[in-house]
Amino acid sequence: MVHSAPTARSGSGIVSVLAVAGIVGSLMQTLVVPLVGQLPRLLDAAAADTFWVITVTLLVGAVGTPVVGKLGDLYGKRTMMLVCSLPLIAGSAVCALADSLIPMIAGRGLQGLGVGMIPLGISALRDLLPPQRVGPAIALMSSSMGIGGALGLPISAAVAEYANWRMLFWGSAALSLMVAALIWLLVPHTPANANGRLDVVGAIGLGAALVCLLLGVSKGADWGWGSGTTLGLLGAAVVILLLWALWELRVRDPLVDLRTTARPQVLFTNLVSILVGFAMYAQSLVVMQILQLPEATGYGLGQSMLAAGLWMAPSGLMMMAVSSFGARLSAARGPKTTLFIGALILSLGYGAALVLMDWAWGLMIAGCVGSMGVGLAYGSMPALIMGAVPRNETASANSFNTLMRSIGTSVSAAVVGVVLAQMTVTMGGHTLPSESGFRTALLIGCGVALVAALLTLTLPRPKADTETVHHTLAEAAQPVAQATWPGLSVDERAELLRLRQENAELRRELDVLMQSVSVWVKNLAER
Repeated sequence: MVHSAPTARSGSGIVSVLAVAGIVGSLMQTLVVPLVGQLPRLLDAAAADTFWVITVTLLVGAVGTPVVGKLGDLYGKRTMMLVCSLPLIAGSAVCALADSLIPMIAGRGLQGLGVGMIPLGISALRDLLPPQRVGPAIALMSSSMGIGGALGLPISAAVAEYANWRMLFWGSAALSLMVAALIWLLVPHTPANANGRLDVVGAIGLGAALVCLLLGVSKGADWGWGSGTTLGLLGAAVVILLLWALWELRVRDPLVDLRTTARPQVLFTNLVSILVGFAMYAQSLVVMQILQLPEATGYGLGQSMLAAGLWMAPSGLMMMAVSSFGARLSAARGPKTTLFIGALILSLGYGAALVLMDWAWGLMIAGCVGSMGVGLAYGSMPALIMGAVPRNETASANSFNTLMRSIGTSVSAAVVGVVLAQMTVTMGGHTLPSESGFRTALLIGCGVALVAALLTLTLPRPKADTETVHHTLAEAAQPVAQATWPGLSVDERAELLRLRQENAELRRELDVLMQSVSVWVKNLAER
C-alpha cells in the first residue's frame, strides 16, 4: 500500500515537530552536566557513585535505540515515538522528585530512551514527505542530536545557577509532554513496513554486549585499563558480540540484519559514523575544559560553567544553519560528497582550535567550524543508509547508525580522558591537564576526522532508492497504469512502468549510437 504524502504545508509542520522531538531527546544527555559537582551533596551519595546519573542515560540510550528502531519498523514510527515520550515524561518527573541516588538513576535511565526518537523521526520522514522534501528534512532532523547537546548545556547551567535544580527536570517533563502532544496532533500515522516479531534474545544479547563495552570504555581510566574489571568487561563484550552475531545470522527475524549491515555502503557509513562521533565529542570535551580552567594556568580562560556553555551554544545553532545547504549539496553531488566535505571541515575546526585556543572568541569560531562539519556529515549519513536498505528496515538501520555515533562518543571520552590524565601539571596542590595534553587531544581529533574523510572515499556510489522510484512512478502515472494493466497491483504496475522507462532510455541511447556510426561511416567513405 502506498502511503500518500502530505501537503507541503502539513509537511513543514511535520518536519518542525520531529526536529523538536529530536532536540528534546538529545537534550537529556547533557541535562545534568552542570550539576555533576553538586550531586554528591544533593543526593547524599559518594562522588564515585553519582557518575551513574550520567552514565546510565548513555547506556540505556545505546541499548534501547536498536530495539526501538526495530519496533518502529514493526508497529509504525509515529507509534513508537509516542511510546518513547512516555518514559521521557515519567523519568523527568521521577528525577524532579528524587531525594536519593537510586530514584535519580532510575529516572535518568528512563530519560535515556528518548534518544530513540531521533532515528525514528528520520525514518518517518521517508514515509510522510514527498521525495523532493525528504533530503532537507532528514538533514535537519539528523543534526538535532548535536543541536540538543550544544543548546542543553547553557540552558541547564542557567537554570542550575539561578533557580532550584529540580526545575531542570520539571522543565524537561513539560517539554516532553509538549512533544508528545505535537506528535499526536500533527504527525500522521506511519504504516508498519515490516512483518515478524521482535528478536528478544538478540535484544538481550546486544544490550549485554553494549553495557560491557561502553561501561569498560567509559570507566577504564578510573578503574585502570589493566584491572580485572575493565579487561573482564571488554573481553565479555567481544565474546557476547560474537555469539550475538551468530544468533542474528540464524534467526528468522533478526534485531539487526547483519547481511544488510555488511553491504559496503552501510558498513563504511557506520564506520565513518563512529569516527565522526569521536571527533565531535573530543572537541567539545577539550574546548569546555579550556574555557573553564583558571587563567593562572596560562592557557585556561577562567569562564564559569554558564559562560562556557554560552560560548559553545552558537555551535549548535550552526548545525541547524548548515543542514539546508547540506541537503542541497547532497542533491547536487550526492551524500557521499557531503559526508567527505563535512569530515574535512571538522578537521579544519580542530586546526582552528589549535591556533586560537588562547582566546574565547577563537574557540567559539573553531567550535562553529567543527559543528558545520558535523552538521554536514550527520545530515548525509541517513541518506546513505536509507539508499542502501529496504523500506521495511529504515528505522532499525538508522537506529544502528545512531548507535555507532554513540559508540564513537564513548570511545572519544575514554581516549581524551586518558590523554589528559597522563599529560598533567601541578598547580597549588591540584593536578590539572596540561596545555600539551589539550593540544595532543586536539591533534588526535583532527587525525580521526581526516581518517573519516579518507574512509568516505571508499564508499561505493549510492544507488537510487528503487522503492521510492517505484512508488513515485506509480503515483505519477496511476491513471495510465490503471487503464493499461487493470489487474495488477500498485507495485507490479510500478515495476512495469520502470521497465518501460528504461526501455525508452535504451532506445534513445541506441538511436544516438546509430547516428554516430552513420556519421563515422559517411566520413570514412568521403575520405
